[in-house]
Amino acid sequence: MLFQFGSYSSLLLISFTQGIIYSVLLLRKAIQTENKSNYWLSLFIFLCSLFIAPWMLGFAGWYDNQPYRDFMFYMPFQHLFFIGPLIYFYTQSLLNPSFRLTKNNFFHLLPGILYLLYSLVIWVYDQLILQEYYFYADGMDKDFEEWYQKLGLLSMIIYFILSIRYYNVYKKLMFQVVSYADSVLFKWIRNYLIAFLMMLLLPILFDIIGYFYPEIKSYQGSWWFYLFFSIVMYYIAITGYSNPTNATIPFKVSLFDKNPILLLDSNTSDEVESVIDIAHETFEETNSPEIALWKSKIETIIQEEQLYQNPELTLTDLAKKLETNASVISKTINQGFQMNFNDCINNYRIEAVKNSFANGEHKKSTLLGIAYDCGFNSKATFNRAFKKNTGKTPKEYLSNI
Repeated sequence: MLFQFGSYSSLLLISFTQGIIYSVLLLRKAIQTENKSNYWLSLFIFLCSLFIAPWMLGFAGWYDNQPYRDFMFYMPFQHLFFIGPLIYFYTQSLLNPSFRLTKNNFFHLLPGILYLLYSLVIWVYDQLILQEYYFYADGMDKDFEEWYQKLGLLSMIIYFILSIRYYNVYKKLMFQVVSYADSVLFKWIRNYLIAFLMMLLLPILFDIIGYFYPEIKSYQGSWWFYLFFSIVMYYIAITGYSNPTNATIPFKVSLFDKNPILLLDSNTSDEVESVIDIAHETFEETNSPEIALWKSKIETIIQEEQLYQNPELTLTDLAKKLETNASVISKTINQGFQMNFNDCINNYRIEAVKNSFANGEHKKSTLLGIAYDCGFNSKATFNRAFKKNTGKTPKEYLSNI
């Protein structure tokens, strides 16, 4: 098989090979762990590897020799209409265990499928019907046509924005339904979205540079774009493979309307359990007798049973204790306590920590040990919550006792 090794082709060959390897590793991990998000990341890395293949094979001599030239022309390597939806599906599957590829989600893949059909029609007409170049009479690969590159970039930008919106909805929901929100905001999600943003900015940056230095837009100059692209892809592949993120709160939400979030049953992920309206939650105090009654019940059961000591306490857990639904508890905490569920439970934990300090427990145990006993699950969360509640760090607070 023809492959002309050189500095240009060899470096991209390394990136391409590593991308394919990590794609296979992620697929294997998805099968072993049954973590659906790894399927989407595997496919994303695979398509990113294919994205750099034309430049790698081009520098290896494929565009200059037959039958490799025809293979490069008629085989679609750059699936720009698929990359955006895949990163969007990956975001959803990371954050929401109830995510499935439904019929509605399938429509996101329709532009990519249509482009594949377009490529197939070109191949059939040129190779089987006309048996000579018609669509490729100009000798230019259709993957690099300006309309496709621009629309593909626009598609990826749109799905990047949708992914950001989905993550923001997820963050708001977590503060409303769990008492350990800080630990499920997942640093990895922010990192890979930033990395994907770099992928989106690369063509724009090279277009700007090309305005001042036209040589960067030559065939050899474009090699730098694919090199930087492959570096970002390599980062996403490595860190994504080692990522332990595993969301546990299933929900249903639509980003295209203003309907409230449907909080699903954690065991079945099918039956709707409660409605959490994060778009219209208010922290303003109300004199409603119903809110006052439920607030009293919540205060009593949290203090008497010391529910705050459970580091994995959720809104659903509290609702079950009070034999009601999560919607009632969420509304009561927002309007009765004027805060979200996460902050409310953390305030109880901070009060327990301060009581421990007053009783001299800090002389017998470490600060972190006291924090864990009171329900915190990490040092960072404890320090942030304590500073938010008291305006001081734990050590500053102790120095004033």
